[in-house]
Amino acid sequence: MRQHVNPLSKNFFEIDPIPPLNQVFENPKLPLHLDIGCASGDFLFELSLKNKNWNYVGIEIREKLVLNANLKIKSRENKNLYFSFGNANNIFNQSKNKSIIDFITSISFNFPDPWFKKKHHKRRVIQPKLINLLSNSMKRGSLIYIKTDVRDLFDHMELTISESIKFKKILYQDIKFHESFNPNRIQTNREKYVILNQLKIYESIYKKI
Repeated sequence: MRQHVNPLSKNFFEIDPIPPLNQVFENPKLPLHLDIGCASGDFLFELSLKNKNWNYVGIEIREKLVLNANLKIKSRENKNLYFSFGNANNIFNQSKNKSIIDFITSISFNFPDPWFKKKHHKRRVIQPKLINLLSNSMKRGSLIYIKTDVRDLFDHMELTISESIKFKKILYQDIKFHESFNPNRIQTNREKYVILNQLKIYESIYKKI
Protein backbone atom coordinates (compact mmCIF):
# COMPACT_ATOMS: atom_id res chain seq x y z
CA MET A 1 0.00 0.00 0.00
CA ARG A 2 1.43 3.36 -1.04
CA GLN A 3 0.82 6.30 1.30
CA HIS A 4 0.44 9.48 -0.73
CA VAL A 5 2.43 12.56 0.26
CA ASN A 6 2.35 15.60 -2.01
CA PRO A 7 6.03 16.40 -2.72
CA LEU A 8 5.08 19.85 -4.00
CA SER A 9 3.77 20.94 -0.61
CA LYS A 10 5.54 23.93 0.94
CA ASN A 11 6.24 21.69 3.97
CA PHE A 12 9.14 20.20 2.03
CA PHE A 13 10.76 23.43 0.80
CA GLU A 14 13.02 23.67 3.85
CA ILE A 15 15.00 20.60 4.88
CA ASP A 16 17.78 19.82 7.32
CA PRO A 17 21.18 19.38 5.62
CA ILE A 18 22.71 15.90 5.65
CA PRO A 19 25.60 15.85 8.18
CA PRO A 20 29.20 15.47 6.94
CA LEU A 21 30.02 11.86 6.04
CA ASN A 22 32.57 11.49 8.83
CA GLN A 23 29.82 12.21 11.36
CA VAL A 24 27.43 9.49 10.17
CA PHE A 25 29.65 6.72 8.76
CA GLU A 26 32.39 4.66 10.36
CA ASN A 27 34.35 4.79 7.08
CA PRO A 28 33.35 7.88 5.06
CA LYS A 29 35.65 6.93 2.17
CA LEU A 30 33.52 3.97 1.02
CA PRO A 31 31.43 4.25 -2.19
CA LEU A 32 28.12 5.98 -1.46
CA HIS A 33 24.68 4.89 -2.66
CA LEU A 34 21.43 6.87 -2.33
CA ASP A 35 18.05 5.16 -2.28
CA ILE A 36 15.39 7.77 -3.02
CA GLY A 37 11.97 6.95 -1.62
CA CYS A 38 13.31 4.39 0.85
CA ALA A 39 10.07 4.18 2.91
CA SER A 40 10.72 2.51 6.30
CA GLY A 41 14.23 1.56 5.22
CA ASP A 42 13.92 -2.24 5.54
CA PHE A 43 15.69 -2.73 2.20
CA LEU A 44 18.64 -0.56 3.24
CA PHE A 45 18.91 -2.13 6.70
CA GLU A 46 19.34 -5.57 5.16
CA LEU A 47 21.60 -4.26 2.42
CA SER A 48 23.92 -2.32 4.71
CA LEU A 49 24.43 -5.33 6.98
CA LYS A 50 25.21 -7.72 4.14
CA ASN A 51 27.41 -5.33 2.15
CA LYS A 52 29.70 -3.37 4.45
CA ASN A 53 31.89 -2.25 1.55
CA TRP A 54 29.44 0.58 0.78
CA ASN A 55 27.79 3.46 2.60
CA TYR A 56 24.05 4.03 2.16
CA VAL A 57 21.77 7.03 2.54
CA GLY A 58 18.00 6.64 2.35
CA ILE A 59 15.92 9.65 1.29
CA GLU A 60 12.26 9.62 2.31
CA ILE A 61 9.58 12.29 2.20
CA ARG A 62 7.54 10.89 5.12
CA GLU A 63 9.29 12.33 8.16
CA LYS A 64 7.95 9.83 10.71
CA LEU A 65 9.45 6.93 8.77
CA VAL A 66 12.85 8.66 8.73
CA LEU A 67 12.77 9.37 12.48
CA ASN A 68 11.91 5.74 13.23
CA ALA A 69 14.59 4.44 10.87
CA ASN A 70 17.33 6.59 12.42
CA LEU A 71 16.27 5.42 15.88
CA LYS A 72 16.67 1.84 14.69
CA ILE A 73 20.22 2.55 13.54
CA LYS A 74 21.21 3.50 17.08
CA SER A 75 20.15 0.08 18.39
CA ARG A 76 21.77 -1.93 15.59
CA GLU A 77 25.21 -2.40 14.08
CA ASN A 78 24.60 -0.43 10.89
CA LYS A 79 27.67 1.81 10.80
CA ASN A 80 27.27 2.49 7.08
CA LEU A 81 23.67 3.72 6.94
CA TYR A 82 21.85 7.04 7.40
CA PHE A 83 18.33 8.29 6.64
CA SER A 84 17.36 11.81 5.60
CA PHE A 85 13.91 13.41 5.41
CA GLY A 86 12.86 15.62 2.53
CA ASN A 87 12.02 16.11 -1.12
CA ALA A 88 14.81 14.76 -3.36
CA ASN A 89 14.69 17.89 -5.54
CA ASN A 90 15.37 20.12 -2.55
CA ILE A 91 18.08 17.87 -1.16
CA PHE A 92 20.08 18.04 -4.39
CA ASN A 93 19.38 21.72 -4.80
CA GLN A 94 20.92 22.74 -1.48
CA SER A 95 24.54 23.85 -1.41
CA LYS A 96 24.74 22.60 2.20
CA ASN A 97 24.55 19.02 0.88
CA LYS A 98 27.33 19.42 -1.69
CA SER A 99 29.82 17.49 0.43
CA ILE A 100 27.70 14.35 0.29
CA ILE A 101 26.66 14.78 -3.35
CA ASP A 102 30.31 14.75 -4.43
CA PHE A 103 30.69 11.21 -3.08
CA ILE A 104 27.64 9.62 -4.72
CA THR A 105 28.49 6.53 -6.77
CA SER A 106 24.94 5.40 -7.56
CA ILE A 107 21.27 6.24 -6.95
CA SER A 108 18.22 3.99 -6.99
CA PHE A 109 14.54 4.77 -7.50
CA ASN A 110 12.77 1.58 -6.43
CA PHE A 111 9.04 1.42 -7.14
CA PRO A 112 8.33 5.14 -6.65
CA ASP A 113 4.78 6.40 -6.23
CA PRO A 114 3.24 6.27 -9.75
CA TRP A 115 0.71 9.08 -9.19
CA PHE A 116 -1.65 7.51 -11.71
CA LYS A 117 -3.85 10.53 -12.46
CA LYS A 118 -2.47 12.65 -15.29
CA LYS A 119 -2.97 15.87 -13.32
CA HIS A 120 -0.68 14.40 -10.64
CA HIS A 121 2.17 13.38 -12.94
CA LYS A 122 4.02 16.52 -11.88
CA ARG A 123 4.30 14.94 -8.41
CA ARG A 124 6.33 11.98 -9.69
CA VAL A 125 9.81 11.96 -8.21
CA ILE A 126 11.70 11.80 -11.52
CA GLN A 127 11.18 15.13 -13.24
CA PRO A 128 13.35 17.14 -15.69
CA LYS A 129 14.39 19.46 -12.84
CA LEU A 130 15.75 16.58 -10.74
CA ILE A 131 17.53 14.93 -13.67
CA ASN A 132 19.11 18.27 -14.54
CA LEU A 133 20.33 18.62 -10.96
CA LEU A 134 21.76 15.09 -11.04
CA SER A 135 23.41 15.63 -14.41
CA ASN A 136 25.25 18.65 -13.02
CA SER A 137 26.19 17.15 -9.65
CA MET A 138 26.87 13.42 -10.12
CA LYS A 139 30.39 12.45 -11.08
CA ARG A 140 31.14 10.81 -14.41
CA GLY A 141 30.60 7.05 -14.37
CA SER A 142 28.05 7.11 -11.54
CA LEU A 143 24.80 5.21 -12.08
CA ILE A 144 21.04 5.66 -11.79
CA TYR A 145 18.88 2.56 -11.28
CA ILE A 146 15.12 2.73 -11.89
CA LYS A 147 12.64 -0.03 -11.11
CA THR A 148 8.82 -0.19 -11.07
CA ASP A 149 5.86 -2.47 -11.77
CA VAL A 150 3.91 0.32 -13.51
CA ARG A 151 4.62 0.51 -17.25
CA ASP A 152 3.35 4.07 -17.68
CA LEU A 153 5.61 5.28 -14.88
CA PHE A 154 8.55 3.36 -16.31
CA ASP A 155 8.05 5.02 -19.71
CA HIS A 156 7.85 8.42 -18.00
CA MET A 157 11.10 7.84 -16.09
CA GLU A 158 12.93 6.50 -19.13
CA LEU A 159 11.85 9.40 -21.32
CA THR A 160 12.78 11.99 -18.69
CA ILE A 161 16.26 10.57 -18.09
CA SER A 162 17.00 9.85 -21.75
CA GLU A 163 16.26 13.47 -22.66
CA SER A 164 19.43 14.44 -20.80
CA ILE A 165 22.55 14.23 -22.97
CA LYS A 166 24.60 13.46 -19.85
CA PHE A 167 23.03 10.06 -19.16
CA LYS A 168 23.36 6.94 -21.28
CA LYS A 169 21.29 3.77 -20.87
CA ILE A 170 23.48 0.69 -20.40
CA LEU A 171 22.84 -3.03 -20.58
CA TYR A 172 22.54 -5.15 -17.45
CA GLN A 173 25.20 -7.54 -18.70
CA ASP A 174 27.64 -4.63 -18.78
CA ILE A 175 27.29 -4.06 -15.03
CA LYS A 176 29.60 -5.80 -12.57
CA PHE A 177 26.92 -6.45 -9.98
CA HIS A 178 29.38 -8.00 -7.54
CA GLU A 179 30.95 -4.54 -7.32
CA SER A 180 27.64 -2.66 -7.17
CA PHE A 181 25.67 -1.31 -4.22
CA ASN A 182 23.55 -4.49 -4.20
CA PRO A 183 25.82 -7.48 -4.97
CA ASN A 184 23.44 -9.97 -3.32
CA ARG A 185 20.41 -8.75 -5.31
CA ILE A 186 18.43 -8.04 -2.16
CA GLN A 187 14.78 -7.22 -2.91
CA THR A 188 12.62 -4.39 -1.57
CA ASN A 189 9.31 -5.23 0.11
CA ARG A 190 7.45 -4.00 -2.96
CA GLU A 191 9.58 -6.14 -5.25
CA LYS A 192 8.84 -9.24 -3.14
CA TYR A 193 5.12 -8.46 -3.40
CA VAL A 194 5.30 -7.98 -7.18
CA ILE A 195 7.19 -11.25 -7.69
CA LEU A 196 4.82 -13.15 -5.39
CA ASN A 197 1.86 -11.91 -7.45
CA GLN A 198 3.64 -12.72 -10.73
CA LEU A 199 3.56 -9.14 -11.96
CA LYS A 200 6.06 -7.71 -14.42
CA ILE A 201 9.00 -5.61 -13.25
CA TYR A 202 10.46 -2.89 -15.48
CA GLU A 203 13.99 -1.71 -14.77
CA SER A 204 16.85 0.19 -16.40
CA ILE A 205 20.31 1.51 -15.54
CA TYR A 206 21.73 4.84 -16.69
CA LYS A 207 25.35 5.99 -16.56
CA LYS A 208 26.57 9.57 -16.21
CA ILE A 209 28.85 10.30 -19.19
